[in-house]
Amino acid sequence: MLDLLVTNANLTDGKAVDIAVADGRISEVAPGIKGPAHEVIDAAGQLVTAPFVDSHFHMDSTLTCGLPRHNESGTLLEGIMLWDELKPSLTAEAVKERALELCRWSIARGTLAIRSHVDVSDPSLLAVEVLLEVREELRPWLDLQLVAFPQNGYLRQPGAVHNLARALDLGVEVVGGIPHFERSEAQGRESVRLLCELAAARDLPVDMHCDESDDPWSRQVEELAAQTQRLGLHGRVSGSHLTSMHSMDNYYVSKLMALMQEAQLHVIANPLINITLQGRHDTYPKRRGMTRVKELMAAGINVAMGHDCVMDPWYRLGSHDMLDVAHMGLHVGHLTGRGEMLAAFDAVTKNGAAILQLGDYGIEKGNSADFVILQCTDPVEALRLRPVRLYVVRRGKVVAETAPVFSRVAMGETRYDVSFKMP
Repeated sequence: MLDLLVTNANLTDGKAVDIAVADGRISEVAPGIKGPAHEVIDAAGQLVTAPFVDSHFHMDSTLTCGLPRHNESGTLLEGIMLWDELKPSLTAEAVKERALELCRWSIARGTLAIRSHVDVSDPSLLAVEVLLEVREELRPWLDLQLVAFPQNGYLRQPGAVHNLARALDLGVEVVGGIPHFERSEAQGRESVRLLCELAAARDLPVDMHCDESDDPWSRQVEELAAQTQRLGLHGRVSGSHLTSMHSMDNYYVSKLMALMQEAQLHVIANPLINITLQGRHDTYPKRRGMTRVKELMAAGINVAMGHDCVMDPWYRLGSHDMLDVAHMGLHVGHLTGRGEMLAAFDAVTKNGAAILQLGDYGIEKGNSADFVILQCTDPVEALRLRPVRLYVVRRGKVVAETAPVFSRVAMGETRYDVSFKMP
C-alpha cells in the first residue's frame, strides 16, 4: 500500500509520469504506476517540480518594515543603519513570531529549503538562538540552514570574531562575511582570508556577501576565489550578491570568471533587492546592480537566485515567492531564450539545492518525497504566470493546499484560498 500516488504529473523536463511515495520517500517515478494508495492526487497534466529553494535570505530581520522607521533613501547603508537602531529593542518572542509567519508563507508557496544569514553582531546572540529553535521546530516542514553573518564587519566591529565563533559553536552551519563593509579594501580582503581559514578548520561551507556595491574596482570575490583554491574548499564556497561585477571592466571580468570557475565557486544573485538597492548614486543612465547571471551561467558556474529580504529595512515588498525572484531575474538578466528561461527556473530550484548540499533533492526514486504541484504545465509557464501551488508535499505528506484560481472577467472575481496542514 502506497502512502501517496500522484498521477498524470508533468515534470520540468516535459516527461509525463506518475509518482509513487512510501515511507516518506519516492518509491517509483514512471508512467502508469498501479497499486492501492492511501491518497491519490490526479495532477491532470500540471507541472510537478522539486521544491523551491531560497539560497539567500535574512530571517532575523524579516517583517520588520517600518520599525523604527522606513528606509526613505532606499540604500543598503541606510538599511544597515535602521537595523542597528532596531536591534536593541528586539525580543526573542517577536523575532520568532515573525520568522514562523514568514516560513508559513514560504511553505504555502512551495519553498521548502532556505539558507538564512543571521546577524551575530549582537553579543547576546538573541537572533541566533531564536533561529536555531525555529530550525528544529520546523524541521518536519522545511530545511533551514543558518549562516553566521557579521553584519557590522568581522574586523570592523569589536567582538565580532568571538561572536561568530560562538554562533558556530551553538550549531550555525555556514561561515559568512561582509568584506565590503570593513574599513578598507585591505581589511576586507583580510576578513575573507580569516573567515575561509576558520571554515576550513571547522570543515564548514562559506557564504559571503561580496562586492555588494556599484564600485567597479571592488575585488573581494577575486580574493574569495583565491582563498578557496589555497585552502581546497572547492565547491563549498558561495559568493552572494557580487553586484560590482555589473560595473566592472569586461576584460577583468573575463579573467575573474575563469578564476571563479576553477575554484568551483557558487554565485547567488538576489534580483529583487540588487536592482533596488544598487544604482542609487546614478543619474542617467541608471545601472541595475544585478551581477552578470547570464555570463556566469555560460561560464559553467553554478548560479542560484535568492529572495534576500521580505518587508524589512532593505525592502518593503515581497511575499517569499521564489517565482517572483526568478521572474525578475529573467527580465533584468535578459534570460529570454527558452534554455535561459529554464536556467532561471533552475536558479530557484536545483541550483540552490546544490549550494545547500541537499543530498536527496529531486523527483527521483529513493529521494525524499518533497515536491510541488503548480497550476501550470511547464517551467516557462510557471515563470510567466507565477501560478497557484495546488499541493505542497513534504516527506510524502500534503502540508499546504490551495484551491485552483478561476477568474471571471465579467464579474471581476478571483478566487484564492489556502489551507495549511501544519500548526
